[in-house]
Amino acid sequence: MVDHAGSRHSLPYDVNLSILFTELPLLERAEAARALGFKAVEYWWPFDVAVPSDTDVDQFVASIVEARLTLVGLNFFAGDMAAGERGIVSAPGREAEFADSVAIAVHIAERLGCRSFNALYGNRIDGVDASAQDEVALSNLDVAANAAARIGAGLVLEPLSGLESHPLKTAADAFAVIDKLGRDDVRLLADLYHLATNGDDLDAVIAEYTPRIGHVQIADVPGRNQPGTGSLDLEGYLEKLQNAGYAGHVGIEYKPLGGSVESFGWLPQTRRGQR
Repeated sequence: MVDHAGSRHSLPYDVNLSILFTELPLLERAEAARALGFKAVEYWWPFDVAVPSDTDVDQFVASIVEARLTLVGLNFFAGDMAAGERGIVSAPGREAEFADSVAIAVHIAERLGCRSFNALYGNRIDGVDASAQDEVALSNLDVAANAAARIGAGLVLEPLSGLESHPLKTAADAFAVIDKLGRDDVRLLADLYHLATNGDDLDAVIAEYTPRIGHVQIADVPGRNQPGTGSLDLEGYLEKLQNAGYAGHVGIEYKPLGGSVESFGWLPQTRRGQR
């Protein structure tokens, strides 16, 4: 892989602080990222519940403001991630819970200038008809997209690996949902690790779908660790994305080997602070 000191692309990076710097309390991670030279961050849902207290919200916002960082992306509430849940967009009976988290996410984003929300679709639920789940998902996505649109923001939909029960595994799976929804403010979150792990042809995805990609994330394959620990030509794919017209951030979303700070040896200081 090309050394990033001589990078073939100029896409800006952001750090996902829900998977990196987890050795620190959540509210200390933004400052840690800033200390390493980063200027932009993203998070999964940063609270344990769909409706956190006003104090928890204010403290989260303050941690980013005080670190002088840009919030690039934020997930909606995704259920109990530790227990294996991966979103409640397609979960019948949890519409109000989802809508509550959307309202809070939009409020946070309005305060911080974030304009992208990741709506994790959710796993298939035993005993619930798949078509019924998909109908709930379309309704929830429409509600969320309308809420996001009020601040000029959009949604991204992410294929995931590692769980057979998750129905969105490839870019085509995500676009089957997006096309049914019929909105151009819902786009693909192209996590190159998940797509490659699931056997998607990344060259084909980039060639066909780049204009409809809302965000990109990276980790090496296999292992989901930092670039250079696996076999994925991340530098080459990022160059192809840029050449195909992608100009957004690249979310660094890997499990660090050797500690978060030590894991950034692949990315020179000069490449960390680009917006």
